Amino acid sequence: MPELPEVETVRRGLEPAMAGARILRAQVRRPDLRWPLPARMSERLTGARVLRLGRRSKYILADLDTGETLIVHLGMSGRMLVEGAAPGDFHHQRAAPRAHDHVILDMEGGARITFNDARRFGAMDLAPTAAAETHWLLARLGPEPLGNAFTADYLAARLAGRRTPIKAALLDQRIVAGLGNIYVSEALWQAGIHPRRPAGNVSAARLAVLVPAIRAVLTAAIEAGGSSLRDYRQADGELGYFQHSFAAYDREGQPCRRDGCTGTIRRIVQSGRSSYYCSACQR
Repeated sequence: MPELPEVETVRRGLEPAMAGARILRAQVRRPDLRWPLPARMSERLTGARVLRLGRRSKYILADLDTGETLIVHLGMSGRMLVEGAAPGDFHHQRAAPRAHDHVILDMEGGARITFNDARRFGAMDLAPTAAAETHWLLARLGPEPLGNAFTADYLAARLAGRRTPIKAALLDQRIVAGLGNIYVSEALWQAGIHPRRPAGNVSAARLAVLVPAIRAVLTAAIEAGGSSLRDYRQADGELGYFQHSFAAYDREGQPCRRDGCTGTIRRIVQSGRSSYYCSACQR
């Protein structure tokens, strides 16, 4: 499942083609993805201008001049690809849609935006922009980990008294939005915190290290274009490269990369997901 860095990378790739541009034609080629698509979706998108392209957690949000916001979730295998962005290219012959091209947006200025999803675990919906934050997909999300509201004091208050492992707590989207398995493993390694440690037992001093570690890992991953595992691609079809910088994730049996540490990366399973940690320096 793409995490915050992958979704932010896709958003940045889409922005030059979508922000400020009008949707000249919207093709909706099936009635549903993970859930039914909104009624009259093609009509509601065709002719609308994209005022702003944002992101909330793992969702891309396109605010339209019609007063609605297009909410997009990539799911496990969804891709939003940009092609033909050269001015006037809209008038050139287009290739026929592929089997799993479910929604196609031909943009003013020549770009074509295609939502391709072989497994159909992705989602799209339209909501009133003024009430988008209360949409059922967004309403219960915690603060953005790169935003000002996500602080060590905030995290301490939310984790107080919790016996759940810190790894599981950080994956709870109600506590902090957008984090997933890969980057939580990387941040806990960077902060030297064992993924099984009870969340309420992580001291204030260690949370003061963990919060900037989360920010640093996410920022580095965005700069690298995300991590390409299985289906993920950037908006231009290129792979992300952060997987080459993993310190813990998917490195079972390999030596720890922390200076001076002689430990080995181990793998455990927590709530059905793999957690990777150093046996020596994560406590």
